Amino acid sequence: MDLIEAARDALDDAHVPYSEYRVGAALRTADGTVYTGCNIENANYSNSLHAEEVALAEAVKNGHREFDRLAVSSGVRDGVTPCGMCRQSLAEFASDDLPVVCDEGDDGTSEYTLGELLPNTISEGTLDDARTP
Repeated sequence: MDLIEAARDALDDAHVPYSEYRVGAALRTADGTVYTGCNIENANYSNSLHAEEVALAEAVKNGHREFDRLAVSSGVRDGVTPCGMCRQSLAEFASDDLPVVCDEGDDGTSEYTLGELLPNTISEGTLDDARTP
C-alpha cells in the first residue's frame, strides 16, 4: 500500500465532532515500517491531537528515530500540509529533506520537503548556540 492510501485509510479513525475535518497521516521509517495517525479532537480544542503527531508518537514509542517520507490526506483532499506544531515535532526526528506528500485527490499530490515547510527550525543546535556565552 502506498503512503497516500495509508493516510486515507487512517481518516476512518478520526474523531472530529467539532470541526468535522478529518486528517490522516502515514509516516514511513528508514526501515520501511509505516505508522499512521488521525486527528483526535477534544472539546477544549487545545488537547486535540493531530494526525502527524499521532503517527510520529507511535513510531517513536516503538523505537524509531529515522524517517524517510510522510504523507498527509484530509477528507476533502485539499492538499493539507502539516501545521506548524507538527512541523516542529517532525523536525525533532527528521531532516530538512524529509519528503512531505500532500493529497490533492483527483489532482494528484503536491510534495514539499520539511525544510521548505519549516525553514530555520528550532533545533538542538539552536539551543546549544543560545547556551554558549
